Amino acid sequence: MRALAAAVVTLAALVVAVPGTAAAAGSRPVYSYADAIRETVWVDTGADEDRDGVPDRVAADIIRPSEPAARGDRVPVIMDTSPYYACCGRGNEAQKKTYAPDGSPLGFPLYYDNYFVPRGYAVVLVDEAGTNRSSGCPNGADVAGSSVAVINWLNGRGSAYRSLTGSSRVSADWSTGAVGMIGKSDDAALAIDAAVTGVPGLRTVVSIAGVGSYYNVFNSDGAWYGFPPNNGNPPGLLNERAAQLCKPVQAEENAAAGTTGDFNRYWRGVDSDLDANRIRASVFAVQGFGDLAVSPRQFGDFWSRLSVPRKAWVHQAGHVDPFDLRRAEWVETLHRWFDHWLLGVDNGIDREPAVKVETSVDHWVDLPTWPPPGTRDTRWELGAGQVTITDDPSLDRYQWAADPDQPSPARAVVMGAPLTAPLHLAGTGSISLTVRSSKPVARLGAELVDYGPATVRDDLGQGAGIRTLSTRSCWGASAPGDSACYLDTTTATVPVDHEVVSAGWADLGHWRTLRRGEPLAPDRFYTMRFTLTTVDHTVATGHRLAIVVGGTDAWQFLAPIDPPTLTIDLARSSITFPTTR
Repeated sequence: MRALAAAVVTLAALVVAVPGTAAAAGSRPVYSYADAIRETVWVDTGADEDRDGVPDRVAADIIRPSEPAARGDRVPVIMDTSPYYACCGRGNEAQKKTYAPDGSPLGFPLYYDNYFVPRGYAVVLVDEAGTNRSSGCPNGADVAGSSVAVINWLNGRGSAYRSLTGSSRVSADWSTGAVGMIGKSDDAALAIDAAVTGVPGLRTVVSIAGVGSYYNVFNSDGAWYGFPPNNGNPPGLLNERAAQLCKPVQAEENAAAGTTGDFNRYWRGVDSDLDANRIRASVFAVQGFGDLAVSPRQFGDFWSRLSVPRKAWVHQAGHVDPFDLRRAEWVETLHRWFDHWLLGVDNGIDREPAVKVETSVDHWVDLPTWPPPGTRDTRWELGAGQVTITDDPSLDRYQWAADPDQPSPARAVVMGAPLTAPLHLAGTGSISLTVRSSKPVARLGAELVDYGPATVRDDLGQGAGIRTLSTRSCWGASAPGDSACYLDTTTATVPVDHEVVSAGWADLGHWRTLRRGEPLAPDRFYTMRFTLTTVDHTVATGHRLAIVVGGTDAWQFLAPIDPPTLTIDLARSSITFPTTR
């Protein structure tokens, strides 16, 4: 029996070690995590973003099973490029990288290494240029440079070294060249940036609350939010060297980005959404519709432009990793996704419903696509006549939505009748407002509000829709310095009498084009059409759906120096939103 068991283990090991194996069972935890090879290499990016006269090198911390290496077998790679491994940490417990006294990597944040290394994967965590142990500067002329350089090296097309400045080269002769990138927030943005380059070897991207358009991070339809791309970074984001050397580069970037809200050459250069047609890797996207850190619009725009095999999980929480929403199902799904795209396992995940949607708290449905089949654009007129409001920059959209029956000079409320049947909003809407401003500069804000009692995920709370518990569950193998056990979470809810479900913002002076704003004439009406945030929300029977219009949203962007009075022509204003009943 021992001999038979040994033979089974050997066969299982071959299944996970050989790319292209079509075994529905998938990879199994047959390798030792404790004995895994842990090493760091510094990959030459071919750029000199910090302008010190030496090509930049980015640090890649690697953990891979030792057994395939001993046999000369190669393994695929799960990779996460991040600026946050030293300053801020990753995951719900803000884990940072840790190192042994000799400098070798010891603690790898998140569960990817604990779970996937025993199953025959290498996990590579890359310090974005200028952060932790990498030289260079983040962003720069090539935001994808750090990731692409490492992927090229993993495919035998680049150079890496044993130290930041040394000459001892190291090859990735243990890699199959098949790479899957994963990450949340900025990490996901870096994965998307790499994908649009079409770099060979990148087989799939798992984007959790990813950014596809940096223009929409710092601006909204011509309205500048008030902070430049390189300002207010978390303390310690840049290493000491980069904090000094990168100042000129970052100043130039801030100047190129501008403060006008214009969609200029700089913003076009860092807008991956517009290059989504270049992506060759499959995409697994995750987004919370209550996310205040990364707008759901980022998901909506990116998702709609994809023409590659794709999958999505979309939920009602905020900036939350699905590992902390549906842990067991998420890990199983991610495992099957990587097995399929990196090992070639025919496990059927590509033939299952592509989208999982949390339609209400903890109620999930599977759909073949999203928005759901049968969704169509519905247009609502705002009414008749005109209404005048005065921009009050001290108020935000949540204050606009409060007490809709009370008069307020700062907002206009167009309230619908109680619904006689549920109304499902699913997708990305837009609003067209015809407005006259008393001043040369005017900001506009608009929102859809669901008025009626409900219990919703507390996405405005501390946990953004989850609550962290004191118990732990384990996902993979542990070793000294790196535990596979993570704090459990549960759903956090809150009762409400209304909910802001979608919102958008714009600068009226960009009514003609986002490429250039213009001063407004006080005797003229202008029509500005702008985008609302992506949503999946059902307005219940008996609830009322309202459109609320204001000026400057205090949460979002700077007010004009001289806030105006705005006259809205309701008869020439409308909202369009994808709906299904």
